Amino acid sequence: MISLNELKVLRDKSRAEISIREKGYLAGSNMDFYRSHVLVCAGTGCTSSESLEVRNGLKEELIRLNIDKEVKVVETGCFGFCSLGPIIVVYPEGTFYCLITPEDVKEIAEEHLLKGHIVSRLLYSEPGTDKKVSDFESIEFFNHQKRVALRNCGVINPEKVEEYIAHDGYFALAKVLEEMTQEQLIEELKKSGLRGRGGGGFPAGLKWQFAHKTPGDIKYVVCNADEGDPGAFMDRSVLEGDPHSIIEAMAIAGYAIGSEQGYIYIRAEYPIAVHRLEIAIEQAREFGLLGQNIFGTGFNFDLDIRLGAGAFVCGEETALLTSIEGHRGEPRPRPPFPAVEGLWRKPTLLNNVETYANIPAIILKGADWFASIGTEKSKGTKVFALAGKINNIGLIEVPMGTPLRTIIYDIGGGIPNGKKFKAAQTGGPSGGCIPAHLIDTEIDYDNLIALGSMMGSGGLIVMDETDCMVDIAKFFLEFTQEESCGKCPPCRIGTKRMLEILEKITKGRGTPDDISQLETLARTVKSSSLCGLGQTAPNPVLSTLKYFRDEYEAHINEKRCPAGVCKELLNFSIIADKCKGCSVCAKVCPVGAISGVVKEPYVINSETCIKCGACMEKCKFGAIVKE
Repeated sequence: MISLNELKVLRDKSRAEISIREKGYLAGSNMDFYRSHVLVCAGTGCTSSESLEVRNGLKEELIRLNIDKEVKVVETGCFGFCSLGPIIVVYPEGTFYCLITPEDVKEIAEEHLLKGHIVSRLLYSEPGTDKKVSDFESIEFFNHQKRVALRNCGVINPEKVEEYIAHDGYFALAKVLEEMTQEQLIEELKKSGLRGRGGGGFPAGLKWQFAHKTPGDIKYVVCNADEGDPGAFMDRSVLEGDPHSIIEAMAIAGYAIGSEQGYIYIRAEYPIAVHRLEIAIEQAREFGLLGQNIFGTGFNFDLDIRLGAGAFVCGEETALLTSIEGHRGEPRPRPPFPAVEGLWRKPTLLNNVETYANIPAIILKGADWFASIGTEKSKGTKVFALAGKINNIGLIEVPMGTPLRTIIYDIGGGIPNGKKFKAAQTGGPSGGCIPAHLIDTEIDYDNLIALGSMMGSGGLIVMDETDCMVDIAKFFLEFTQEESCGKCPPCRIGTKRMLEILEKITKGRGTPDDISQLETLARTVKSSSLCGLGQTAPNPVLSTLKYFRDEYEAHINEKRCPAGVCKELLNFSIIADKCKGCSVCAKVCPVGAISGVVKEPYVINSETCIKCGACMEKCKFGAIVKE
């Protein structure tokens, strides 16, 4: 068991060892440590792009150049700039290299790490410019962010508890155990204004208070890490990059409500996150930060991991608890809520990963500090997985109230290929679409609800003029209909009927009555489904009907898809004046629908054409158009 004084000594020692990662550090000031640290992203995105091969290559090159005692290679979690992986950052300079390949390693080692010469060709360029940015902190993508939940991701080695401690890790737990009563802790959380980051935005302090006040000899603390939204990877990145922050926060929650046991429910498809959680839990036990008599205060708390099988419905809290119990993941009627009757019918506190990730920072810096960030009713920051038609795809964290325009153009770098911004989908399958004319909306819980969307867990998908909003609504409804557990008829049957209508519309068989039927079904499903999956499944349909009704009407009345996405409504034709008769289009057509004579205009047989678009992609003269 580690004491508070021993924790302080370890923090000071570990800080000295990693201080080179702080800007302004003089490399020669402490010769006991390395003169350079090379941070290599080892999150899922970069790992899939060969970052581990880059890491191994760097280590081999350092040995070959005989500087392996001077330069240290450090694995970190996600930096957030996921579209540019593999990423490495060299300290103390803070030089940011992106899109690294194993073949680039030798040049980086010889030029930068040995000679001190920056390799310019591997630096980041701001979208639409040729200007290279060498300083990590000068990149526009990071300038508008404020990292609280992601504060340690891309900064520390997540498999070294000492590095977490160097950043004040476990001092929040020590503070609450030695200085605060349960009531004082809960009041501090309520004062901070933190709302649950898993979707609904319920005040976290109130939830903790309910679980605290519910009598019971046995209580549980649960972390929802079953991140299932398409394109969402916020929780995964926190667990991969900073697992100890979740362990510490759950121990704090255990003290607040009087629980000695916690469970982290995480989907099995996150092997790196699971592996790092396992390492972190064992390290915390070894240091006495989990287990019996933590910090000698008499407080006992331990954690275990439970793997989910990837069911989207298990992101709903009661279905998640049912799954932990070993049953099929289906939601339960509420009330009673989990804080009163949850896991094994005992009082249970359940928050998601991002919510817990904020807790240690709130305890150490104070509720007033956290409440000073964000808006009146939405305090703090929010993590988003920024994806879709955007230049800078990645993980971002911004203060609540940040305008959508700032996210898309200042952080996201705008829309690729000169296309126009059309809409942004927030909240994943449970959310809605925000149209271009509302781009200056300040993103917080209440504003999104007012627009017919929601915060959700933090998915933010950007769409441009080439996206069909009817097809987008169909895509999300396909997902929720497939993931419905089938327990309640409104969700099981209603989403199926809605999807059938959308499929009919996108195939050119829609009728004017379909829009009113869609709206009626959507409101029925929304008001009468058992759990959050069914209650929010109609949101993409309702929001696109609200803001893009003209696209539905074009599909139905004109049998035309304005965005040119729905195949059954497309017609490909060749402009005779532009066609050079090169015959390339005929050669790539998989069904022989294009005919003609070389050096004469070709023609497309619309009855045979399967509308795959292969001919249009290959035509160098812009002679083929879709209508």
